Amino acid sequence: MAEKIEINAMGDACPIPVVKTMKALKALGGAGTVVTSVDNQTAVKNVTRMATGKGCAISTEQVGDKEWRLTITADKAVDVAEGEPESATCEVEPTGKFVVQVSSEVMGVGDDALGHKLMKSFFYALTQLDELPQTILLYNGGAHLTCEGSSCLDDIKGLADQGVEVLTCGTCLDHYGITDTLAVGEVTNMYVIAQKLSDASRVVRP
Repeated sequence: MAEKIEINAMGDACPIPVVKTMKALKALGGAGTVVTSVDNQTAVKNVTRMATGKGCAISTEQVGDKEWRLTITADKAVDVAEGEPESATCEVEPTGKFVVQVSSEVMGVGDDALGHKLMKSFFYALTQLDELPQTILLYNGGAHLTCEGSSCLDDIKGLADQGVEVLTCGTCLDHYGITDTLAVGEVTNMYVIAQKLSDASRVVRP
């Protein structure tokens, strides 16, 4: 009777589900089945990619809101090289959670008048994208852009109206004495800024 190994990769971030599954396939030593449970579609896709690449048959069943069971069947010993599981990588699909990080009220280094024009153009261009950013983070000189008198204010307000989160550094607003002129979005702190940047799939810096 062919061996069956069950792998619990619930809560594991990629490439751990791939690593565990590949090690189990190697442990089979011949024909058999590995059943791997995962809790995200990225893991489903990457385990599937690995298994098919190894010549295995695979079926996927969603058994819960965030639970998938992958049944991987090998009809012979799977060739897994020494150290191959540990070097496994994952393809992570963009989630749309891209963040715009703005640290200056001008775009680029050189002529500030040109930099202001470029920044205004940048925010207008953002409004025209098919995929809007999830969050715009503004700090240091960038804090001026969300305040009264900013040439970018109308575009930033338009983005906020479409659901884009606009967060301006409170320490920066205090430093420049412009807290009372904040005209769009919310005040934030460095902890939130660090968290938003670490969670982002992509960070765009004008």
